[in-house]
Parts: sequence; C-alpha cells; structure tokens
Amino acid sequence: MLGIAKKIFGSSNDRKVKDFMGRVQKINALEDKFAALSDDELRMMTDAFRDRIAGGETLDKIMNEAFAVVREASKRVLGQRQYDVQLTGGMILHDGGIAEMRTGEGKTLVAVAPVYLNALSGKGVHVITVNDYLARRDAEWMGRVYRFLGMEVGVIVNGLSQGQRQAAYAADITYGTNNEFGFDYLRDNLVYDRREMVQRPHHFAIVDEVDSILIDEARTPLIISGPTEDRSDLYLTVDEIIKGLIQDKSTYDLDEKQRQALLTEEGSEKVEEIMEQRGLFAADTTGLYDAANISLVHHINQALRANTLYQKDKDYIIKAGEVMLIDEFTGRMMQGRRLSEGLHQAIEAKEGVKIQPENQTLASVTIQNYFRLYEKLSGMTGTAATEAQEFLDIYKMDVLEVPTNRPIKRIDHDDEIFRTSAEKNQAIAALIAECHVKGQPILVGTVSIEKSETLSELLKEFEYEVSVKTLKPQHQHLLDEVASDDEKVRREAKKAYQALKDEDFDIEVKTGKGIPHSVLNARQHEQEAYIVAEAGLPGAVTIATNMAGRGTDIQLGGNLEMKLQKWRQEQRNLGVEITPEMEAATEAEFKAEIGVQKAKSLAAGGLFVLGTERHESRRIDNQLRGRTGRQGDPGTSKFFLSCEDDLLRIFAGDRLDGIMRSFGVAEGEAISHPWLNRAVETAQKRVETRNYDIRKNLLKYDDVVNDQRKAVFEQRQEFMDATDLSELVAEFRNDVITDLIDRHMPPKAYAEQWDIDGLNEKVKSTLGLDLPLHDWAAEEGVSNEEIEERLMAAADARAAERLELIGAEQTRGLEKQFMLQMIDMNWREHLVHLDHLRGVIGLRGYGQRDPLNEYKTEAFNLFETLLYELRHKVTQWLMTVEFRFEAPPAMDLPEFQEIHLNPGTGENQMDNPEAQAPEARLMGDDRSRLPVDVLPPNWQRTPRNADCPCGSGRKFKHCHGSLV
Repeated sequence: MLGIAKKIFGSSNDRKVKDFMGRVQKINALEDKFAALSDDELRMMTDAFRDRIAGGETLDKIMNEAFAVVREASKRVLGQRQYDVQLTGGMILHDGGIAEMRTGEGKTLVAVAPVYLNALSGKGVHVITVNDYLARRDAEWMGRVYRFLGMEVGVIVNGLSQGQRQAAYAADITYGTNNEFGFDYLRDNLVYDRREMVQRPHHFAIVDEVDSILIDEARTPLIISGPTEDRSDLYLTVDEIIKGLIQDKSTYDLDEKQRQALLTEEGSEKVEEIMEQRGLFAADTTGLYDAANISLVHHINQALRANTLYQKDKDYIIKAGEVMLIDEFTGRMMQGRRLSEGLHQAIEAKEGVKIQPENQTLASVTIQNYFRLYEKLSGMTGTAATEAQEFLDIYKMDVLEVPTNRPIKRIDHDDEIFRTSAEKNQAIAALIAECHVKGQPILVGTVSIEKSETLSELLKEFEYEVSVKTLKPQHQHLLDEVASDDEKVRREAKKAYQALKDEDFDIEVKTGKGIPHSVLNARQHEQEAYIVAEAGLPGAVTIATNMAGRGTDIQLGGNLEMKLQKWRQEQRNLGVEITPEMEAATEAEFKAEIGVQKAKSLAAGGLFVLGTERHESRRIDNQLRGRTGRQGDPGTSKFFLSCEDDLLRIFAGDRLDGIMRSFGVAEGEAISHPWLNRAVETAQKRVETRNYDIRKNLLKYDDVVNDQRKAVFEQRQEFMDATDLSELVAEFRNDVITDLIDRHMPPKAYAEQWDIDGLNEKVKSTLGLDLPLHDWAAEEGVSNEEIEERLMAAADARAAERLELIGAEQTRGLEKQFMLQMIDMNWREHLVHLDHLRGVIGLRGYGQRDPLNEYKTEAFNLFETLLYELRHKVTQWLMTVEFRFEAPPAMDLPEFQEIHLNPGTGENQMDNPEAQAPEARLMGDDRSRLPVDVLPPNWQRTPRNADCPCGSGRKFKHCHGSLV
C-alpha cells in the first residue's frame, strides 16, 4: 500500500522539492527585469534590500528577488547561470536543511544565493569547507559575485594574525574550515580582553560536505592544549616491553570491530614480571594494578593499542620525522592534529621518531556542540541520505534529495568478490589495462595509502594483452563532430555514432608492460587539484585514497579552469606578462583541445570508477561512484572485493570463504550477485550503526560538560566586559567566610564542638587576618552567626586598607586579571578531572547503575567544587598577596625633544650628525650602550611597533626600543 501511495502522491521528499520548484518559477519570472539593469543598478539592489530589512521585512519576503539578483550577477561575473535545481538547493539551505546533490551539480554555486540573502542582515555568514585549499578557492571564485554586489568576503586559514582574523570575521561572508572556526571559538574564550576576540555571535553557517564534517569529524573533539612534563624515556621503555610481548598472541586480545586491544591474564603477569625486574613500579608497591601504578597501566594499554591497532600508511604516515595522522574519510593529512591521552606519544615511540611532550587540555568542544551554537545551520553534500536520522536527531536538519539537472546515465555493476587480495589485484590491474588501452579514463578508489601504493607498484610491472575496438578511418570524423560547438552537428554525430555496427570498427590486440598512472593520497596532498582535474583525459589512470571533499570536478577531456590556472603560473615563473589577448587565445586553444579529448573519452564509455574494496561507510562508496556520470555524461562503476578485505574479514570473511569453497570457485574467479551486494550493505549498516552509537554516546557525555562550558565562558565574558568587579569580589569574600564558619562551626553544633584552631589557621591563610577567635568563642552566649559577622567586618576593613594602599584603579585591574586567570586555571583542572572520570565511569555499569546518570551527578559535584575553589583562591590571593612599590631611579636628562640616541652606541645623534650614517652605526667602537633607564618614563611605555617618540620616523623597536 505504501508503495502505491508513493507512486500516486510522491514521497515526502518529492512533495517538498516540488514546492521549492514552484517558487523557482517565480524567480525565473524576474529574470528579464534584472537582466535589463546596468551593473551599478544591480549593485544598488544590495542597499535596497538592506533598507527593506531594516524597515522590518523578513528574509523570506525578499528571497525571490535576492535569488534573481544573484543569478544575474553570476551570469555577468562568472559566465554561469544557476540551473533551476541549483536554486532549489539554495532554498533548502536558506531554510536550514541539507541539500543532497550529486557530484558535478555545482554545489559551490548553489550556496551563493542563500549566503548573499542571509548576509544582508549584517550579522555575518560562515561557509565551512573541508580544507584550506577549498576555502581559499571558493572565497576567491564566489567572492567575485559577492564583491560585484557590494559585499565583503573574508577567508580564515591557518597562519593568519589576530588582526587578519578579526577583519575576516567582520566581513559579510567568511569562508574557512571547521577546525579553524572551532579553534577560534575556543581561543576567544581564553583571551583576557574582549578586543582580542575574533568571532561575532554565531548567526548562519552553510557546511560544504556536511556529512564529512558533521558526521565523520564528530567522533573527535576539538582540543586546545598546552605541554606538560617530558616522559620520553617511559614511552620508549614501555614500547620496548610491548613489542617483545606481542610476539606471543596469547598475551593480548584484539577486537578490531570495537577497535580495542587488552592484555590477557597471561600478558598482565608477564608485564608485571618485567616491570618489577626493571624497577619501574612506584615506591612501596609490588603489583601492576596497585593504585600508585595506575598511570603505568594507562601507558601500557596505549602502547598496546599503538602497536596492534594503528597501522603506518593507513592511520598515519611519517613526514619530516613526525607522525602525521590521516583522515580515514578523506585520505588527507591532519596537520596539527594529535591523539590524546599519550596515544600519539606511544605511536611516536613505536616508530622511533622524536617524542613530543604530552599535552594538558586547556579548552575543548565537540564538533556537534560547536555547530549547534549557530542560530541557523544548513549543509550540502552528495551523500547524506544514509545519515538522515542522525542529522535530524542531533542537528535538527532535514535531508532533501535534489534531482539532477540532467538524467543520470551511469551504469552500476554488481560487486565481484574474490577469495584473496592477490587474485583481486590481478583482476583490477587487467581491467585498468583494458580501460587505459581503449582510451577510457578510469578512477581507482582505495581505502588506504598502503593499498594505493601496493596497487601502484603492481601497475608499474603489469604485463597485459588487450583487444581494442577502434573506429575505422572513414568514421573518425564523428569524434570531432561530437565535440562541435554547433548543437545540431553534435546531435547528428551522436546519432550516427550510436548507429555504428561491429564491422565499422577495427579489432586490434595490444600488448605491453607497465601502465602509466597518477596516485592521489596524503603524500600528494599539494598536487591533488591538478591530479583530479586531469583524471578525465582519455586513457588516464588515477588511483585515489578516498574522494570525499576533493572539490575539483573530474570533467571528461580536462578541466578548463585548472588548465588556465596552471598556464598562468607557468607564464609567471617565466617572467612573461600575460595580456588579455594572450589569455583569450590560450583559452580558445584549450577549449578546442578539451572538446576533442572529451569526444574520445565519451566514445570509450566515459569515466570508469573502480572501487578496490568497500569502505565501512556506504557514503564513502557513494562519493566515489558519484564521480562518474556528471551532468548526464555516460559512466560506469564497479567494486572488486576479496574475503581478505577488512570489512568482509571482520564481519563475514569466514562464512563467505566457506560459501566460495563449497561452490568450487577456482583461483582467479569471482562470484557476483545482487544478494551479495545486499549482504555487504548489511555489514556496512552494522558498522554505521556502531559509529553512530559512538558519536551519540560522546555527545551525551559532552552535553553534560557543554552546559558547564557555556556557564564558564559566559562568566568569563562578563568579567571581561566589567570595569568594576568589587561587588563580586566582596560577595566571594563573604561566601568564603560563610563556608569557613559552616565547616568549623556547624550551625547545630555545641560551642565545645567548634574547631576554633582550624578556623584560626584558615582565617590567617585565606584572609590574612590575625584575630582573637579563641576569645570570641569563649564569650558567654556568642553564636556562630555573630562570629561570622565580626569576621566579615574585619575582612571588609582589611580589604578597604588594601584598596587605599594599592589604589582603586590598580585594584580594579588586578581583580579583573586575577579573576580571569583563576577561572581558567580551575577550568583546566576541572577538564582533567572530567577526563579521568569519563575513563572509569563505565565500571559503574557492573553495579547495575547507569554510567551516564552517574557521570551527570559526579560532574555536577566537580563543578560545585570548581566554584568553591574559585571563590577561595580569588579571595586568598586578593587578601594576602603583598605589593612592593619602589620609586624609579632619578635621571638627569637633557631636553627630550632634542634627544635621538643611536640604538647601537647610545650616542646622541643630534649632537653628532656623522653618527647618523649607517657606516657609523656599524663601526662597533668602544662606546658602551646606555642603560635602559636612560629613556624617559613615558617613552618606556611606547608600543614596540609604534613610531619612536624621538621623531626619527622609524618604529620604536628598531630605534630606542632596541635598548629595552
């Protein structure tokens, strides 16, 4: 019944998309109106829209006109007119949803209209990409449209100064990566002056490759950390022990499904014996699992994981003597990212590279909780439908599939499954050779660097013999006509080509050794755009480690923009000045060349996508498949698998191998059936469900911390904004006194039970007061409330004395600075405690208690402790720290305006003009430098980059500042 209803009424997705398509027609109706405007008139529409919004109109009200303006600007600036489906995707983004659009449908251009519309409110729009290259490229490429319409565009990439970041965030539209945005948020909450913050409130964000960022990246939180003590020797020692231990597989259990490695009882005994022999246990302990050795156990477990679960050239590579992590979903190096809790150091010890010190967490946030800060969040990708439920549950975003601009002609073949990897690789190499020889471009997707390089080595020596069909000479003209600019000629040539019979082709057998190819993985990260751009040439063979978020289309025949970009760079390197005429001529030449090459690629069947194994996630496989068949081009995809592949081996290897043996599958043969496809998909769903549970569990625990994080960060900002914290300081002081009284003189206790000695000691150390507490307590009928009032009065009096001594202005500044320092220090310690708690709270499940509820309770108690410590430490410091004031030494100086000291010699250059010459400054004679205090007091406070007060015209740091 559901199937029949869907056919009659359409799916929910179809109905929503149809509604958006109806609005597209209204936008199309405005096209002629805006096409008639001049460039200046079109640009003035931005101010008109802003005025209307200021007058109370909503963004939805002006959406149709804004989208029509952007389409017209795109036509004039980029020479590209948004398709109706692209406008549909733009409306989905404006509504805060996810637009799923296939590869090659122009998602970069889709975002321009909703970004422009939402930027009109003046609150800033963030466009998040997966890497710095795409952020720069899109900011420059799409920025031409925004700037044409009078908007400012900024880009956030690694290496910017604080001022550059502030300027980029202040722009109407800001491009950048998820890591840069997230770390800037954390850094903003570590500064001590609001003027040093770079981000504005989070208004609207569009996430490109939204599944890659909000799903794949979400398993790893963003952490800003600082170094702790160096423990390199311990890591090396433990690594040596574990390497010897794992030679015997009975000493540890390896669970690849759960990514866990644990010592067995036998393994623990052996480690304990070795540790005891080497004297590594803490003093007065004899066992590995004594409480004092818990840190040692942690390092042993991390070394075991490093040596058994983490593989070189799959999970990480060694580059310039450093362990660089590899993103399993994109195949890229993750610059600056390190595994936490000593695991990265354990891998460094394993690989024999320099061990970097462990880090202490200063601030952290999960991807989920960072992006949930935005008032409105949307995204686009080619593959989100499989994770639609997670997007809805966590981010409250609907996934809508947008139809393609042209019908899809791609053919997806059933998987072929071999018994061994060696058999599979031989079959892959044979198919690659066939495609290469007949001129069909082929993209080969692998799941790791190691496997891409293994296949590359095989192709270099592979011997092949391939039968190829080639057009007879009398029909060769069809290839040129298929690429003609004349649509009628092109259409007729396609018909004629499709009508050809076998006798119109020559059959030729070609043999050879070695297949030329390009390899795209983390090692070739810098050249990836050029490698991808060339992957559509006839006979091109490209081996790629994952294709998520590459950002550059594989266009049959080549990518015009990339060819022009490469040509421009070559001309600049040769010192040639490029004229508009030269560029126009080169562009025409490239277009003609691409047309011929595209015709050859189409004639050979279009791009062939070959997957060398299935990924854990169906999305990654779909991203690879989606590279072929763009914009209605023909294409083919196929996956080759073996029982030794990780996915099949872990989830179905033995059973599948048994089936193949029972059917008598010979060596080199494969089995293929839709049922097998479904079995593999079931295994992938199982892994996806497990990964979703991991992310959901991570989020549940981080939500507990997130409430506390928000409270602390908001409190910090209030401290920074305040000019006078004296009331809060007094409140802290009174709360501390109340805490001390409650602890040492409980309300319902008798006077004989009061701990006056303890109270006296605390009052001295915390408040800096020496009071007759014993005499007060001995008074007849005195109550704890009365003693508390006396204490408060004495503390207020001491605070007033210190205020008069230091000065009101100095005191207010000290209170503010110290308040911020103490909240940061206590928050860091709190995060460490929460990490430790998170590591052991799961054990509460053995006592039939819910670990999450236990974590909430314990985390709340720890947060109350944080607030208690903050009050006491702030009060103690402000009440007990002593200040010394020393008068500056007397100085006998001539008139300030006539002094221009030579920073190198200390000589007054106004008296000796010759000394101003560069030669005199470099002589290095016997005259000694003058002491720092020769500078006038008001000169000593000059900022280093400001002009020198002496009037030399140079910066202070290069003039008199060099004396400091």
